[in-house]
Amino acid sequence: MKIFAVSDLHLSGTASKPMDVFGSEWTGHFDKIKADWLEKVREEDVVLLGGDTSWGMKPEEGLFDVAALAGLPGRKVFVRGNHDFWWNGISRVRAGAPDGTFYFLQNDCVKFGNLIVAGSRGWTSPGSSDFTEHDMALYLREAERFRLAFHEVAKLRQAEDRLLVLMHYPPMGVKQDATLFTRLFEENGVNAVVFGHLHGAAYYPLRSEKNGVRYYLTSCDKTKFSLTEIG
Repeated sequence: MKIFAVSDLHLSGTASKPMDVFGSEWTGHFDKIKADWLEKVREEDVVLLGGDTSWGMKPEEGLFDVAALAGLPGRKVFVRGNHDFWWNGISRVRAGAPDGTFYFLQNDCVKFGNLIVAGSRGWTSPGSSDFTEHDMALYLREAERFRLAFHEVAKLRQAEDRLLVLMHYPPMGVKQDATLFTRLFEENGVNAVVFGHLHGAAYYPLRSEKNGVRYYLTSCDKTKFSLTEIG
């Protein structure tokens, strides 16, 4: 079983949101992602999708875009991004999934063999260029949601299990200062963290490591519309 990740697909099957307004590299971006996906992923593999999957505003619109992934191999694990307004109620989202290869995380986790994936949206954190005092309440709330997720992990985890975290926002700033998120990941023995959210010229390393935890930025434009294998 291999693990891959890609984030911020920004699909718009029912919305008029062409992504090429953000640059010519976005032209046909979903076709590029699908071609790379089909080349790399097998049915037994896991693909992590780090939020902002759809521009849809209503559940049926977002699930229409989710269904565009139904013909692709692998088990697909999602978290919510800041633009996923269609994601309104986890039960409704899970009930509308196309088939048994779709998993949606919200302050909880899922296990495949000896792999556990814990997930929540996260939030911008101190040290990030866009963090203000107005973000503090949401930052604290999202850290609490990860505590809930790790509580669920503890119910499933065995000694040999590998633990990955899937979130939307970067868990720390580019200077890698400690945050509530990074402390929680270290305290809970997380092996790797996958996130997205960042686009364009915003600098952040695609791969980094802090105190034994590996971090992967997988926004699709940052990875040239290809899936990242998580080591």
